[in-house]
Amino acid sequence: MAVLGISIALLVWAATLLLISIWKQIYSSWKLPPGPFPLPVIGNIFQLDLKNIPKSYTRLAARYGPVFTLYLGSRRVVVVHGYKAVKEVLLEHKNEFSGRGEISVFEAHKNAGVIFNNGPTWKDTRRFSLTTLRDYGMGKDGNEARIQREAHFLLEELRKTHGQPFDPTFLVGGGPCNVISDILFRRRFDYNDETCVRMMTLFNENFYLLSTPWLQFYNNFSSYLRYLPGSHRKLMKNVSEIKEYSLEQAKEHLKTLDPNCPRDFTDCLLIQMEKEKQSAEPGFTLDNVAVTVADMFFAGTETTSTTLRYGLLILMKYPEIEEKLHKEIDRVIGPTRIPAFKDRLEMPYMDAVVHEIQRFISLVPSNLPHEATRDVEFRGYVIPKGTVVIPTLDSLLYDNQEFPDPEKFKPEHFLNENGKFKYSDFFRPFSAGKRVCAGEGLARMELFLFLSAILQHFNLKSLVDPKDIDLTPVTIGFGSIPPHYKLCVIPRS
Repeated sequence: MAVLGISIALLVWAATLLLISIWKQIYSSWKLPPGPFPLPVIGNIFQLDLKNIPKSYTRLAARYGPVFTLYLGSRRVVVVHGYKAVKEVLLEHKNEFSGRGEISVFEAHKNAGVIFNNGPTWKDTRRFSLTTLRDYGMGKDGNEARIQREAHFLLEELRKTHGQPFDPTFLVGGGPCNVISDILFRRRFDYNDETCVRMMTLFNENFYLLSTPWLQFYNNFSSYLRYLPGSHRKLMKNVSEIKEYSLEQAKEHLKTLDPNCPRDFTDCLLIQMEKEKQSAEPGFTLDNVAVTVADMFFAGTETTSTTLRYGLLILMKYPEIEEKLHKEIDRVIGPTRIPAFKDRLEMPYMDAVVHEIQRFISLVPSNLPHEATRDVEFRGYVIPKGTVVIPTLDSLLYDNQEFPDPEKFKPEHFLNENGKFKYSDFFRPFSAGKRVCAGEGLARMELFLFLSAILQHFNLKSLVDPKDIDLTPVTIGFGSIPPHYKLCVIPRS
């Protein structure tokens, strides 16, 4: 009898805890946007396809509206879908939603750097970084000159393939890698340099791993999975190696630092660190400098590299588009002059293609997670402080009213009836507001200049029939990852 009594008591106790858990969720959610009812512990994980979470958000938005609530594990998440709602979050409520939602695999960086920083230093770090990047993007040795100089080396590497098949991942990626490396370290690498290839390998692997189903699962249930084996451990090891490289560079810079003559971005951060040493709460420590440099190195290399690689694959599938680009390049630039960024004013088709590549691939479809910095009244709901907010970017880029047939690659999405370039406010691949991508201007310039230079000198040749090229991402999560492929580049006579 005693055993039976204990069993009944335990059952009642478990049932009571379950009811309390459910009641707390209902009570704390009554002013939140609508959404599917969450299960204890696991939340709404069964409402999501971990192989394509952005698609799940679109499906849920169709049912619950442009603003809805999910529970991913114990985390409360408000998803914002569609142009009007996303714009309100990113621009009209930019301060209230300027926090960075936690990404568990980057927990070590949550109080340092620019991208994943949600600590007290992020505003000053970001502001100083943006100012420094702007300064290094201007003047006679500004970003355009850097890209044009690197385009020469990239074209030489492409010529060395002698029309034979090659994997473009690290060859094409070497261009953006050297541009950001020049800004950060005043250094460029040979395209077969071991350090350069190693860094690009780590960047590429991390972007892929972040987009796999396991990492989507881990980032929402890390408290349960932290000590289990899995690819999250590989990613965190990679992140640590990248940071260690950046720290080594910072220490080397520190040895020869001249406060009156900064050589590069890293020097500027270190000079600011030295200035703040006497303050009560210095924002720039050596750790923060290293993470900030690592953030810039990763973002400045991998996003542009992946976009270029995806873009070349798209152009091979649509050779008629490539041919139109060749004609426009021949007409405006000719065969020898290096492309300039001002050429885009006379090259509406190239400008449209570059924009359409970014729209079509939707590189970071769900944006990086934001976080409410205080209780916010939004569209009649109350979103509590600390709530993760996801302003989806693919809902703008794939809006079927703004971009008819959004699933199709159509440069005409950015051309008016007269063939002139047409701007769209829905085009937000770099996000917007307080957390907009710090390197947006640099990336836009790189994509136009590198792609123009490649097509100025080469025809793209696929190893398979263009109609058999599959543009479907190999995985969709943090990013949309393009398929692996090889191509040939044939010199244009």
